[in-house]
Amino acid sequence: MRVGIIGAGAISHKHALAYRNIGFPITVCTDINPESGRNFAAQYGAQFAPTYEEVCRHPEVDYVDVCTFPDFRLQPLKECAESGKHIQVQKPISTNLATANEMVETARAAGILLSVVSQHRFDDSSMFLKSAIDEGRLGRLIQCDAYVKWFRSAEYYGRPIKGSWAVEGGGALMNQAIHQIDILRWLAGPVDTVRAMWQLGALHRIESEDVVNALLKYRSGATGVIQASTAIWPGYSERVEIHGTRGTAIITGDKLTTWDVRDDEGEPPPLAKDVASGASDPMAISLEPFERQFLDFADAIKHKRKPLVAGEEGRDAVEIVERIYNDCRATQTR
Repeated sequence: MRVGIIGAGAISHKHALAYRNIGFPITVCTDINPESGRNFAAQYGAQFAPTYEEVCRHPEVDYVDVCTFPDFRLQPLKECAESGKHIQVQKPISTNLATANEMVETARAAGILLSVVSQHRFDDSSMFLKSAIDEGRLGRLIQCDAYVKWFRSAEYYGRPIKGSWAVEGGGALMNQAIHQIDILRWLAGPVDTVRAMWQLGALHRIESEDVVNALLKYRSGATGVIQASTAIWPGYSERVEIHGTRGTAIITGDKLTTWDVRDDEGEPPPLAKDVASGASDPMAISLEPFERQFLDFADAIKHKRKPLVAGEEGRDAVEIVERIYNDCRATQTR
């Protein structure tokens, strides 16, 4: 697969290294900062294009990978819809649910595939746990939680666009915990009820939340907790905890660290102690899950099927975030 990349920031380098490992050439790239774009092109052997439209129309591109801030998703998607190019966007799918819905509908109407990068779906831990839950090994789910107590420095939030509603769509929940929200939605199913409280700029000089707490009730009847922060120093590995009537599984970072299930005779769990986490360093993450997701997207294109993390899944995660934010706003006025 030949890839065109829009955006040459930090995450694009992770994508580029993953593409190199799986043999997908980056044929063309662009960035709003031409110097950054040209440097990226030189580093990875790509052609530099002055505009994103040129990337989306390039004859030697099989799909476009968007590695920009979340406010720039719909624009390249519309261009890809016009040119018939498939498109993958970095999480979150957009800054708000309305745009996410428009993206999903635009891709559907154009007959192109839309995928959202949510690489933790492809961790050995989450893939094992998904199968185990589907097989009933944990019994009926009763409590499903996510804890993302990370730290980001003042320098991380040094640019005014960081943590802004307009460009990033929010703070710790939208930009850091979105991965764990996606995992919870995937493992535990739809959410019916949300109650939440936040702290706006508790530690950092940002307009959105760097501390948020939410209570959930899933459609299945299970309940849950989401805690997300970028203000907890020095930062701790994120956890997803799944508790069922037959036992408990906990993912810490990217590894399954707890499997306490009664009378379990299924496939041995991939238990591990050494975890990778972006708790204090956003780039301290493994390449392998990216490689697996990119291969899945390529296979989906080849066989004309939905990718594992299609636009609808990205939209569902943003829907939960938006409901939590709306309840936080309502709580402030009660």
